[in-house]
Amino acid sequence: MKAALIQMTAGDDPAVNLIKTLRYVAEAAAQGATLICTPEVTNCVSQDRARQQDILQLEQDDITLSALCAEAARLGVWLSVGSLAVKTGDADGRFANRSFLIGPDGAIVARYDKIHMFDVTVSDTESYRESAGYRPGDRAVLARMPDAALGLSICYDLRFAQLHRDLAQAGADILLVPSAFSPVTGAAHWHTLLRARAIETGCFVLAAAQTGTHAAGSGRQRQTYGHSLAVDPWGTVLADAGTEPGVTMVDLDLALVSQSRGRVPSLRHDRPYLDPQ
Repeated sequence: MKAALIQMTAGDDPAVNLIKTLRYVAEAAAQGATLICTPEVTNCVSQDRARQQDILQLEQDDITLSALCAEAARLGVWLSVGSLAVKTGDADGRFANRSFLIGPDGAIVARYDKIHMFDVTVSDTESYRESAGYRPGDRAVLARMPDAALGLSICYDLRFAQLHRDLAQAGADILLVPSAFSPVTGAAHWHTLLRARAIETGCFVLAAAQTGTHAAGSGRQRQTYGHSLAVDPWGTVLADAGTEPGVTMVDLDLALVSQSRGRVPSLRHDRPYLDPQ
């Protein structure tokens, strides 16, 4: 399977971001990709809740989603939209951080709402409270292509190993981890965590990422780490996109999944144990 990781620097204007995304998707398809992956919050990177309330849309009205469904059909490719920030209609006004898998006919095959909210204090000057603006999901999602099963996760989910183990034990061959990682935590943990998830599960890991300094018409500009990564089931990094926006191509030999799990069959070695005292 030939896959593509799209790395981009999305701002807080969905229309502008969509132009860039469509260009990258077309470029990836022209290079032969059959699975194309975009990063977290492909449509809008913003920390201004008022701005988000003004410009975000319900899923059925979202201009990015409808355009990418049409483009997947036009190109005949599988398209993982890492996530979109969408309105939910919830009484508390919170949004959803929602991933989509679109088939080559343009139909939405799977949806996944990010489960784990990024509520952290990275430093004295950098903190996040994702749960203030987004409601968490409550369901793990496995999506199937003809040749592979995909386990869906988003960014901060990466730190929760059991989610990815559950996805692998349910049949995932590839774990998708679209992200907008902080530069501080990215430098310290990104490569290590992605390699660990691949090694623990015997899955390929594809992590398309946001990168750089994100334009903001209002509110604080955000910075992200970049380094979109592809890791094989033995933990070998197949591709690292560095920090520049663009398309990174990678060839996936899916036979490596069963080979790696055969060498270390840890997914079959769970044993019950008593809770720690």
